[in-house]
Parts: sequence; structure tokens; C-alpha cells
Amino acid sequence: MQWRGKRTSSNIEDRRRSGGGRRSGGLPGIRIGGGGGRRGGGLGIGATIIVLLIGAYFGVDVSGLVGGSGSGPVASAPQQSGPNTIDDDQEAFVATILAETEQVWTGIFQSSGQRYTPTTLVLYQGGTTSACGMAQSAMGPFYCPGDRKVYLDTDFFRVMEQQLNAGGEFANAYVIAHEVAHHVQNLTGILGQVNAQRERASERESNALSVRIELQADCYAGVWAHNAADRLAVTEADIRQALATAARIGDDALQRAAGGRVVPDSFTHGTSEQRQNWFFAGYRAGDPAQCDTFRAASL
Repeated sequence: MQWRGKRTSSNIEDRRRSGGGRRSGGLPGIRIGGGGGRRGGGLGIGATIIVLLIGAYFGVDVSGLVGGSGSGPVASAPQQSGPNTIDDDQEAFVATILAETEQVWTGIFQSSGQRYTPTTLVLYQGGTTSACGMAQSAMGPFYCPGDRKVYLDTDFFRVMEQQLNAGGEFANAYVIAHEVAHHVQNLTGILGQVNAQRERASERESNALSVRIELQADCYAGVWAHNAADRLAVTEADIRQALATAARIGDDALQRAAGGRVVPDSFTHGTSEQRQNWFFAGYRAGDPAQCDTFRAASL
């Protein structure tokens, strides 16, 4: 993938130097949230690892189990670096991928006579605030429908490589595209409809709905990859990297890695095979109409 020298998005809030919380000292994980449903406030890319798998039910925040009591001080107000002000290579990468998602989804929305409103991506370190509650590094990246923002601790990509053995630039881009996909679901109303169903559902049924939301976000990430492939010079190796990452963050793979038994009823994001299949389905088609996980007879 060739991302340097491309347009960067100005929809970045850089809170890394705004007095945010210290790191919790434990194993960072990935937030599992429900976006306004009864079991959570944000949507993340996958289930957590090791000790965070204790909370592998949709919307359960077990960050307090990581590193003792949780995080330190939390940023009380966002501090932006300013539009088009890129402070480091990491921010440049994130801003470039975010810009690519904006270009792709703007085009897709326009083709159906709609207007795409971009999300804002918040970079933070250690901890910060969101409309979905406190964001901590132990939660990993997530989308908050309450303020329509994506939250990303800048240390997460290192964690993904070291603890999940799933890294690389395109794998990181997949993470961002997945979170932006939740924003797309919010704009189209899918997220609100599903959360309303979850309010009335049992825990098992709610988890099943969660899986369909997450697999659709994986498919949308594949749609993004298809439409950005030429501009970013995406290679087959890049796609294999994304598929390998999808396999690492399947619910079954994470539960096995944690040393526990696989419990399908507790799945909130889908199996490794399902996550790979839906990402690749989106990439192959390049059309979000092919990502209707809610009408699919089987996942």
C-alpha cells in the first residue's frame, strides 16, 4: 500500500497532548460496545484478548480488570492540532486513511442521491472522554454514535502487532475502515434500528444481532478497500494482511487464545471465517448492497 503524499483529512482531533490519562499498565484490548443499545455505548473492531475476554459480551467494559483500578486522569476537553496540521508520521497515516474513507463513502452516497457526513477521528493516549463515556486505552478503537466520532488510542497498532500477531499498514487501515463503517451504519439508520431491537432482545439474541452488525462493518471495510485500491496501490499481499487480521480477531480465535472453551452464544463479532468471508465479499463486490448481513440466510 502506498499512502504517503495523499490528501489528509482535517477531521482529526488530536488529544494526545491535552493532559490525557496515563496508561493503565495492563493488557490493552478492543472495546466491545453496542452504540446506544442497553449493553453499551460504542462499537469496536473485535473482542478483547486474554483477561479482557472475561467481558466478551456485547457492551461489557472490563477495563477496570486491566492493570488494577483502570486509568488515571482523563482529558476534560478536546485539544485539536488544527485542520491539516500533521504532527507526526502516525497521525499522517491515520489522517490519510480517514481521507480515503471520506472519498469512497462520499462517492457511494452520492450515487444514491445522498450526502455523506464524515466522522471525526479522535486520537488520544491513555484516556479521554466521549459521549459514550470514558475512553481508555484498554478499550481499543471504537465508534461512539452519541457524538459520531471514532476513538483511537495511538498505541493500539503496536498492541495489535505484539499481542495479536496481526500488524502492518494495511491491517491498520482495515481497523480504521471498520470503525468508519459503523459511522456509515449510523448515518443510514441501520445502527439505530438494530439497537432498538436489542433493547427488546435476550442476551443471546442481542449477541446475534451484534455479530451481524460487526460482519456488515467488516464487509463495508472491504467495500472501502475495493474502491480505494487504485489510489493506494493495494496489493494482494495487503489483502492477505487484512484477512489474516480478521482471522486473529474472530471470537472463536480469541476465546481459544485466552485458554477457554469456545462459546458461540457469547460471540459478538463473528468467527474468524465469517470475518474473513465478509471482508472479502465486500472487497470483491465493491458495493455495500452486497453487505446485507441481516438478510443473509447464513453468515
